[in-house]
Amino acid sequence: MTVASCMSRRHVLRLLHLAGGFALPGLGLAADAPASGALWPAWNSFRAQFVSEGGRVIDSGSTRSQTFSEGQGYALFFALVANDRAGFEKILRWTEDNLCQGDITAHLPAWLWGKKDDNDWGVIDSNSASDADLWIAYSLGEAGRLWKDRRYQALSSLLGARVLREETADLPGLGLSLLPAPKGFTPAPDRWRLNPSYMPLQLMRWFAQYGREPGWKPLLASALKITIGSAPKGFVPDWVIYDARQGFVPDVGGEEKGQGAYNAIRVYLWAGMLHPDTPERKALLQALLPMAHYVRDQGYPPESIDIASGQAARSGPSGFSAALLPFLEAQKDEATLQTQLTRLQARPVRADAYYEQALGLFALGWRDGFYRFGADGRLLPRWSRE
Repeated sequence: MTVASCMSRRHVLRLLHLAGGFALPGLGLAADAPASGALWPAWNSFRAQFVSEGGRVIDSGSTRSQTFSEGQGYALFFALVANDRAGFEKILRWTEDNLCQGDITAHLPAWLWGKKDDNDWGVIDSNSASDADLWIAYSLGEAGRLWKDRRYQALSSLLGARVLREETADLPGLGLSLLPAPKGFTPAPDRWRLNPSYMPLQLMRWFAQYGREPGWKPLLASALKITIGSAPKGFVPDWVIYDARQGFVPDVGGEEKGQGAYNAIRVYLWAGMLHPDTPERKALLQALLPMAHYVRDQGYPPESIDIASGQAARSGPSGFSAALLPFLEAQKDEATLQTQLTRLQARPVRADAYYEQALGLFALGWRDGFYRFGADGRLLPRWSRE
């Protein structure tokens, strides 16, 4: 649900015990952290370009100045990496007030907000996007741990539990699996439309490690099966059909026609940023190696690629080169990595391209050491280790 995918002030602390919560280590009483976006200058630039004063992430390239719940989740993560607590709170407040009907403890965020046909502003599509919901819940949980704030931990727990209840299904042969949204992705009784980029394994492992609901562990296992199973030639699709009898089938009826493009590029990004000790990392990197070979041979990533034939029509934007940097580093392909760095110098990511800039912030922030993920999925920002 991207272009290429909310917090009441009620007595949330009391809900922590009712919700079961996450068994996050190191939590204590709430403590103030400095609003130090300056710790990560690239976040300052992104925030100035795309985040309103009120905390709305704006896709300035869209005709309706739209906001996607994915963007709100990414911005929460970036603000946490930058130790920007004031920015984090503004983004969270806008998300809850505008995407969650004023209460994130009761409603999943609507995935799309912007200028409507009647020229009013508000929710355009109330269906949620599970990838955004995972990023929001993860960022809240890690904010609770790193900033020692139980309110964020409670919100994370409640949102995560809602994801399990409303955005999963038990698929034959896969087990409990993440659906893209609560509705609209079951085209037939025994068919489901899935999105591999919605399942970053570091987030899935974190939920499996710290989520007290038993569903997170099978969800992690199915996420790996979906990512690898949907890419038989090493190229991940944007969307894939899972058939109860046939298994994975290219989604040729969808808008992307079985291609891997603006959604799929994130799978390589997530894979590259996995901690070396993550159990799923070796198998995943091996399965996706053909993409590294394609970039090595062509000198650029494809904008879209046929997952069955490996044929691509044109070069991808510079944001795709940025997204692949952690992946190429993980594949130990130094020559191809340097080629993509040179491409970024020659053709920088467009300043007004929200999605490409977000990809670059993830990739370059990781590469420059502003954050890492632990083997258990925990966020390890530079400021927490200084």
